[in-house]
Amino acid sequence: MFVEHPQRVALHNEIHARPFGGVESPVRCTCLAFQAGEDLDGEVRQHFRGFCERYTLTPPADDQKYFEASCDGFTVIWERHAEFTVYVFKRQAAFDQPFDDPVLNLIPRDWLESTPGQLLVGLHIAMDRQDRSSDDIARLFDYNGLTGSRVLGRGALIWTDFRLHGDGFGRILIRDNGLERLQAGRLIQRLQEIEVYRMMALLAFPLAHCATPKVSEIDSRLSLITAEMASKTHTNDEETLQKLTDLAAQTEEMAASLNYRFGAARAYYRILQARLGELREERIEGMQTLNEFMERRLAPAMRTCQNIGDRLEVLSKRVARANNLLRTRVDILLEAQNRDLLASMDRRVKLQLRLQQTVEGLSVAAITYYAVGLLGYLFKALKGAGMPVNDTVATGASVPVVLAIIWFSMHRIKKALHRDDGQG
Repeated sequence: MFVEHPQRVALHNEIHARPFGGVESPVRCTCLAFQAGEDLDGEVRQHFRGFCERYTLTPPADDQKYFEASCDGFTVIWERHAEFTVYVFKRQAAFDQPFDDPVLNLIPRDWLESTPGQLLVGLHIAMDRQDRSSDDIARLFDYNGLTGSRVLGRGALIWTDFRLHGDGFGRILIRDNGLERLQAGRLIQRLQEIEVYRMMALLAFPLAHCATPKVSEIDSRLSLITAEMASKTHTNDEETLQKLTDLAAQTEEMAASLNYRFGAARAYYRILQARLGELREERIEGMQTLNEFMERRLAPAMRTCQNIGDRLEVLSKRVARANNLLRTRVDILLEAQNRDLLASMDRRVKLQLRLQQTVEGLSVAAITYYAVGLLGYLFKALKGAGMPVNDTVATGASVPVVLAIIWFSMHRIKKALHRDDGQG
């Protein structure tokens, strides 16, 4: 009936690509996120197929990016992203100490140690309905400063210290005040996504720190070059152009190496802010909310990255403007040199014309002299033959006639040459 788009079904199902199943308290989760780009995609998938074989699970398809299945006493969730892979292991069972004996202990150690990529996030999340005292909560986080809030319309309370503990993992404690299963599942998903996207966004921060002195150096060199160009002292334009070309190459190389990371950081930060907004936080007296903590600690890092990106863009434009200015100045100098050259050529042409006119006059006189001389021999011969001719008078009388004839002939020849040049 209809011609269906080949990706219609895939696009329609994309909105359900990463569901997080419902959970009930008490539940504990361990989230692992490994930075593993597209170049490791084959290894990542092969490694997870090994996990599925151990637990006789049907592995995800080659184009599948989300997988969830129940294993022996726990549930595994596998998420494949462009730059990282997330593993979530969750177990619904009663516990006394939220962060003792995590579900990660059930996972084969040799399989974990061979996971492709580099570990970026390790997080334990525990949720139950136990009403703990403030001291008990502080003890669970080694008495570090806590961040927390009431979330989802006071359906739950969350606490974390955003620190790595002795086992190398972060911790989040949730007290369930009556969440529905799907609400509880979405809350855990949002919290682990906040941690993952926070770390992915921060990958740009060390690069921004390393780039800062280089950007400042390029800025200083560019300022010196533009100051030299603005001064009235004579500068070597070719050398200045080479310096500007080197600066442009360095700026573009740095921008090319940083733009992707900075762009990814902005995208991850926007997702993080969206997830924080979905929590609908309310303050616990005397404690920072997660959103406040992120605004105070993460937002400055993101602004630093944005600042370096903006400075690189401005530097690139400044180098291009200086380059154009120098080329304009060189073009003006060349035009002035060409003007002087044309004026010099014009003077030379005028001199050549005057010389030519002088030569023409001398040529007329010389030709007249030789022609009159020949006529003198003719008149002497006629006189010797007995004709009544005064050779001296005849020779003198022929001078103006011969001169007029020669001048007229040369004038006609020159006129004909000019006419031929005009036609050519």
